[in-house]
Amino acid sequence: MLERIEESFALDPIAVTINETDEPRAIWETVAWFGDETEADAARAELGLSGAVIAPVRQRDWVRESLAGLAPVHAGRFFLHGSHDRALRRAGGIALEIDAGTAFGTGHHGTTTGCLLALDEILKRRRPVRMLDLGTGTGVLGLAAALAVKQSVLATDIDAEAVRVAKLNAVRNGAGPLLQGVTAPGLHHPVFKAKAPYDLIFANILARPLALLAHGLSALLAPGGDLILSGLTLDQERWIRACYRNQGLVARRIVHCGNWVSLVLRKPVRQTKTRRGGPQRVSETQSAARAPGWEIDA
Repeated sequence: MLERIEESFALDPIAVTINETDEPRAIWETVAWFGDETEADAARAELGLSGAVIAPVRQRDWVRESLAGLAPVHAGRFFLHGSHDRALRRAGGIALEIDAGTAFGTGHHGTTTGCLLALDEILKRRRPVRMLDLGTGTGVLGLAAALAVKQSVLATDIDAEAVRVAKLNAVRNGAGPLLQGVTAPGLHHPVFKAKAPYDLIFANILARPLALLAHGLSALLAPGGDLILSGLTLDQERWIRACYRNQGLVARRIVHCGNWVSLVLRKPVRQTKTRRGGPQRVSETQSAARAPGWEIDA
């Protein structure tokens, strides 16, 4: 039926859906939406479906209903909510108001939640000063870090609309001066080196670009700095870890949210140990390889 609707030049439905209503008997239901009853009746005649049901779609606030399905997100000290849940803001912690819109990142996706959980653990031990949010989307990760440590963050995205939304969200959350939004593909924009090296970098994008950016991101990271990567599925974890291990970075944290993985990688700091016979240079990579990290399943 769907093929007949799509192939007919006489039919122009607004939308079409198909649903399997009885799996054992392989019965499917096709629903097509038209602008008015006349168009729907003409479609029924064109398809020869005398028994097809035509009914008006009741008026509904589709925006309100879709937002109602986006409940607030708790991730450590961070509480993310839309404007429709403003009354549910907690007294403690850091609350961020991020509405669903034209950019990625409301906190509901496992990659965003995983990055926030990783950030929460990092903040228990250190307070980064120079920060980069690559592929910022709505700006949620950069804003969370900026509000937590009261430091500015460079938020970049290949999409100018995402940068616009991120800046707007910064103002809405009282952090306008803390977020520097720049439209920049890859790492070629001069602003990256001008602000480097970074104590903390977020890169919540996709596995393939993360693999291609391994050298560039590692070079921008300060010794002892943390790199939070996400946009990875479970089967991509080993591949990306290997890419960054080849750049000398050490995996210190792993966060699992369903089928999604967030990694925390650290750039080693060379240290001096005093042993019999005088000082000896050793790298953090050697000690980190023996030190257990932590893993979260959220």
